[in-house]
Amino acid sequence: MTVYFIGAGPGAADLVTVRAQQIIATSPVCLYAGSLVPQELLAQCPDGARVVDTARLNLDEIVALMLDADAAGHDVARLHSGDPSIFSAVAEQARRLDAAGVAYTIVPGVPAFAAAAASLGRELTVPGVSQTIVLTRVSTLSTAMPEGEDLRSLGSSGATMVVHLGAHRIDQIVEELTENYGPTCPCAVVAFASRSDEIVLRGTLSTIASQVKSAGVTKTAVVVVGKVLAAEGFPDSYLYSALRERTTH
Repeated sequence: MTVYFIGAGPGAADLVTVRAQQIIATSPVCLYAGSLVPQELLAQCPDGARVVDTARLNLDEIVALMLDADAAGHDVARLHSGDPSIFSAVAEQARRLDAAGVAYTIVPGVPAFAAAAASLGRELTVPGVSQTIVLTRVSTLSTAMPEGEDLRSLGSSGATMVVHLGAHRIDQIVEELTENYGPTCPCAVVAFASRSDEIVLRGTLSTIASQVKSAGVTKTAVVVVGKVLAAEGFPDSYLYSALRERTTH
């Protein structure tokens, strides 16, 4: 059998890959990450499938379900919100499966930051404005950030910054990023991106915190900071430019 770590996307049930849909529709066991995975996606599980919400289970209990499925010869669709490559807790599960000799594979999904950019109608890498995106989070009591990965240090480049899992600490984010980006730097917060209850807030580092608090946004949101959010008058990319046509013929 195989455990499939599947990126279930940012929230909309149709923002998943064809591969993910096929695996979900044929796996006898489905483990999903609570309310972050849409019910419409779970409805694609086959009749008689064992479907388990793992939101209240610890790591040992989750892995035990996978090992039980392995012993029964059943594939497992393990659904995580967004994409498994960032902030998914896949690494520790995969480590346990390696130790147990259980096969697994990863199926990518649409990450939250990409869905947020789509909702904002913005490209996060604009020619002459920013060609780098920093994907990060803020330190919490349960999980500290490694040395050198605080927002002040990461913001020294002025690159487009996307902060996950931090809406409840918007004051801290604003304080630590204002030093490098300035109070008038464009900023946006997108909560529940792609879902029917999506919330999109736009402002600057000096105004965004009050908007977040007024809207009651505390979780399932990304904070985007950078000049790309208001970029105008930038040069066309070389990929589609008339100059490229002249120099390649």
